[in-house]
Amino acid sequence: MSIGDNHKRIITALVEDKPGVLNRVSSMFRRRGFNIYSLAVGRSELPELSRMTFVVDGNDAIVEQVTKHLNKLIDVIKVSDISDEKVVNRELALIRVNASTSNRSEIIQIVDIFRAKIIDVGSDSLIIEVTGDESKIDSLQKLLSNFGITEIMRTGTIAMTRGSSEI
Repeated sequence: MSIGDNHKRIITALVEDKPGVLNRVSSMFRRRGFNIYSLAVGRSELPELSRMTFVVDGNDAIVEQVTKHLNKLIDVIKVSDISDEKVVNRELALIRVNASTSNRSEIIQIVDIFRAKIIDVGSDSLIIEVTGDESKIDSLQKLLSNFGITEIMRTGTIAMTRGSSEI
């Protein structure tokens, strides 16, 4: 991998779980002109701390700058670029798709192939829940677009390194 190559990189940060932290972190990205491709935040295994997962599109130099600037923020405990590690990553999506009596069984077959779930059935639509990596969700979304997607909500990537980990 060359230092000039732009590609999606995964950065995790352990941060204090208190008001304003997300705003300070996202403001740092904005001020520096870094683009966040996806951002997921949730409580961690430690009380009072949350874990953030960022996916940024950039080369090694940009990712190094991002991690250095994140480490300077007072509420940030630890930052890790896990892009080159062996990771498990997932995303969750909810997709509302048009479904009539004539195409419902075809949609159900597609959902089964992707090991997704139908979590709501309406008279003219279905809501589908799918978890997986970004390409799996993109593929399902592309297939369902033929039926008419009326709404989609994606969480963004969450990721952990494989094996044992230290905080």
